[in-house]
This record gives sequence, C-alpha cells and structure tokens, in this order.
Amino acid sequence: MEIFSIRDIDIDNKRVFIRCDFNVPKDEFGNISDDRRIRAALPTIRYCLDRDCKIILGSHFGRPKAGEWNEEKDSLKPIAKRLHSLLKMEIKMANDVVSDDTIKTAQNLQEGEILLLENLRYNPGETANDSEFASRLASMADVYINDAFGASHRKHASIFALPEHFKKGEKAAGFLMQKEVNFFDKMIKSPARPFVAVIGGSKVSGKLEAMLNLVDKVDKLVVGGGMAFTFLKALGHEVGNSLVEDDLIEDAKKVMQIAKDKGVKFYLPVDVVVASEFSEDATIKYLPIQEIPQTWMGLDVGPATNRLFRETLNDAQTILWNGPMGVYEMDKFSKGSTMMSHYIAESHATTVVGGGDTADVVQRAGDVDEMTFISTGGGASLELLEGKLLPGVEAVLKSRA
Repeated sequence: MEIFSIRDIDIDNKRVFIRCDFNVPKDEFGNISDDRRIRAALPTIRYCLDRDCKIILGSHFGRPKAGEWNEEKDSLKPIAKRLHSLLKMEIKMANDVVSDDTIKTAQNLQEGEILLLENLRYNPGETANDSEFASRLASMADVYINDAFGASHRKHASIFALPEHFKKGEKAAGFLMQKEVNFFDKMIKSPARPFVAVIGGSKVSGKLEAMLNLVDKVDKLVVGGGMAFTFLKALGHEVGNSLVEDDLIEDAKKVMQIAKDKGVKFYLPVDVVVASEFSEDATIKYLPIQEIPQTWMGLDVGPATNRLFRETLNDAQTILWNGPMGVYEMDKFSKGSTMMSHYIAESHATTVVGGGDTADVVQRAGDVDEMTFISTGGGASLELLEGKLLPGVEAVLKSRA
C-alpha cells in the first residue's frame, strides 16, 4: 500500500493545512492528562516549520453537536497552550472554523507561523463530509497533509472531502500517518513468525471482522476480555452473568473452526476472576471456567490463564495486542491486562499495540518504552486489521492520484 509522503511533495514556503488528531483525554479539571497524540504530530509540524511554511492545524475534539458545544469542554484552546509549551513558539488560535475572518487570518500567515482552527466538529459540515465546508477549508492552504491516523477511518470532510480539492503533488500523508499505515501493512503482509495476535475487549461484535481476517494470517490467536465468554459459551461452558453476545455464538464457532482447519493455535482463558456484581467493592473468587456460578460474572482472566498466555508468547517473533484482558479500570480486575502488558513488553518480539484502551493499559503498566510501536488510533487500527481501506488513506494513495 503506497501512499504519498510529505517528503514526496514540494511544500517550501507554502501554506500547509495539516489534519491532526488532537482528540486527547482530559482530567476532571480540564487539564490534558495524556498528550501522546499531540507529541506524535510534532515531527510533521517541525518539518513544515523547517521549510518556512505557513501552517494551519485542524482537528476535532470529542463529539460536540453543532450549535450545542460547551466552550470550556470542547474548545481546542488547551491544545494551543500545550503546543505552545512543546514548540516554544506562539500558536495563533482561531475563534471558529471557517468564518471569513478565520480564512483571512490563514491566508495572511507569515513564514513560520501556526494557526490552530477551533474544533472542526463545531461545524456540521465536518461529520457530514460536506463539500462546501471542505472547499472553505481548502481555500486556506496550498497543500494538504493528513497526519490524523486516529480519525482516518471516518469519512469526514477534513479527512475525505478536503483532499479532493487538491491536485496530485499538493496532498500527502504526514510522518505519523505514514508510520502507522506502513507498520500495520508490513505486519499483516510479512510478519516475522511465529505471529501471535492477542485480542481482548468487551465484545466480539467490535472485533469479529478483524479476527476473521487475522485468523488467516497468524500462528496463534489468544482471546481474553469480556469477548472470551461468547467463545466459552459456544464451547458449552456455563458463564453465569458474564457478558455474552448470544447472536454471535455461531460466529465464534466459525472463528474457532477456521483456526482449527488452518492449524492456528487458539487460546481461551482457563480460569477467571468472578464477582457477584459489577463493582469495585464486590466479593470476588478465582475459579476455573468450568465452575462459574450462574449468578456471578467474569471480569478478568485468572492466574492460571496469565501463566498460560505467557507461555504462548515465549517463541513469538511478532505480537499484535488489541484489547484489554478484563475491566482494567477497576483495580480488582486489572491484573490480567497489566500482566499481559508486562509479558509482551518483556518479549523479544516486534510488539504492536492497538490504540485506545490497549494503549491506556500499556501506559498504566509503565511499559510504553518497551513496546516497538503503539498506535494512536483504536478504531482506525482495528479497521486496518479488518483489511479495510481507510478513507484517509484512500485520499493519499499513489495509485489513486
């Protein structure tokens, strides 16, 4: 999958629109609690600064409804402050997205100046993939760069309609986008083997297509998290009040049958941490999967499963991890996810971590620096694993130009 890189096009002294993903978490006081996505955009921004570009940055933040946003909660002003701190330079903050004043400010930028637009989702044209909205964004710049991998699975205006207003040689992927796409593309097509995929999370429905695609490519498939109970029930186990998607039991059987037919080793939990209720204060037990009480629920993998999963990783040369092993947000049910993070970090394999909750687990476990690659996009990385062509990638494909 060949995409145009920012290095492939002439950007010197030009006005460059960079679509970033600054959708970062904040704490209860409105402070940015994790700025990894902001830091990940810096190489592309600095590359443009080194070439005397006039830079317009655009990003969404949260899911505000047009006309109903909360200025304190939804504004990108805290992002501007963090960029100022990281880049040690002034960041001009627009009052809106595509008003005449904002467009004029963008068109009058001087070399080396940066303008950050307000939350793109303040305008209904963003989520509607509206061409007129995209046209107004395009009028601000000579060049379009997509560095927002985490948002590139969405067919939104700044991701899909906007690059249509730029010709070949005027649009490309930023360094983060290129790195993400190349990593997943290479891992899926030519991984060092044995290739082990560790899939967790709450529901099979969110990962089914990815699993069906991966089961044809991996040597081992390890399944944990809430989704494991649908597979366990498909095998005839009593799972009590654990999370189960009954309508996907046949699909779970299909995944396991494909794995068996292709000689892929398939692993499920052998014991679990069960609780009488979904609560941090609930009574818990460690039980084999054959002994889950009818009125109890499994909320984490157990110690025997942790040891089993560790053994499956011993000879791995490539490990893909997407999804936690339990309800990691609660301390009582976080050990399985934390231990999985440690095991993967300690391996000698190339380790690729899907974004979202999985990246959060790795950070909580203190293993960030030990992983080969941590994706900035949960939904986007999952769709790549499903074998889909992301709208944001499609817009900068060399074969499409």
